[in-house]
Amino acid sequence: MTSDIALPFDLVPVAEWMQAEGLGQGEITDVRQLAGGTQNILVKFDYAGQSMVLRRPPAVPRPGNNETMMREARVLSALSGHDVPHPGVIASCADESVIGACFYLMEPISGFNPVNGLPELHASDANMRKAMGYAYVDGAAALGKVDYIEAGLSDFGRPENYLQRQVGRWRKQLEGYRSLENWPGPQSLPYVERIADYLQANCPASFVPGIIHGDYVIGNVMFCNDSPALAAIVDWELATIGDPLIDLAWIIATWRGSGGPDLPVLIVEPWDGFPRAEELIERYSRNSDRDLSNINWYIVLACYKLAIILEGTFARACAGKAPMETGRLLHDTTVKLFERAVFWINR
Repeated sequence: MTSDIALPFDLVPVAEWMQAEGLGQGEITDVRQLAGGTQNILVKFDYAGQSMVLRRPPAVPRPGNNETMMREARVLSALSGHDVPHPGVIASCADESVIGACFYLMEPISGFNPVNGLPELHASDANMRKAMGYAYVDGAAALGKVDYIEAGLSDFGRPENYLQRQVGRWRKQLEGYRSLENWPGPQSLPYVERIADYLQANCPASFVPGIIHGDYVIGNVMFCNDSPALAAIVDWELATIGDPLIDLAWIIATWRGSGGPDLPVLIVEPWDGFPRAEELIERYSRNSDRDLSNINWYIVLACYKLAIILEGTFARACAGKAPMETGRLLHDTTVKLFERAVFWINR
């Protein structure tokens, strides 16, 4: 075992588990931690002549983390053979005793995330960036085409009344933040009731169920180093079965220049050349047979849902359970998302 870094778990049991699973023999070498802290932990290493990435919950898993990890592995495995860029799963381990949490092994992705900066090839070519935007929305369209039943995910979510459940689900989540000390409450947020009333009054009557990534923002995709193509969609923690148009709406809700105030997060530079929101919607419609006649409603829902998720970090920061600097940034983002929702209501 060769490693010069301190990990919050021991890799020796991982090597023993891999050997027992028939994944080869030998030592784990060239260990490198890709992410850590309070987020999911990613560790890249070589074993038996193959590079792989181990993904597990934080060092101190929160309730539900292990179940979420296994759901991620399951949906990624189900996407094998489908035209959806994603990390390939090598194996998964539901036995928490191996390293103190469930984990899975996946193939490493060669690429970059644009929020962390564009390579010179992409930064110097506006046409390249336009193609990147189209590749990004094509990924959502491709995922929406997958037959989740044929993929073995018939029990992966509850698509019945999925859209009708959304407002109540997220309104309850927002109200739940009241238990966190010093949070100023929903009254500190603009348009909350107006948005909820709009969503309830205009909910589409039906939809065709499919796989949803659940957090399809530009920070959760990787692009190829040598082209505008999508290398992989990552971070599948919120994946479920519901209405795939949510993923398209998530793109528009977080897209720069898509209406209302721009967000202080997920910033990509240079931005010129990337398609406009309307061009992304049109691109999706050409690659999907889904009904986009109510797309404004979906965008409002995406703004509402994401805003409430982000406000949770601010509420925890008010109670001293998260960094206040991060909390304020995400609270500002929440306010702007609600303002953006009203833009799309009025559009």
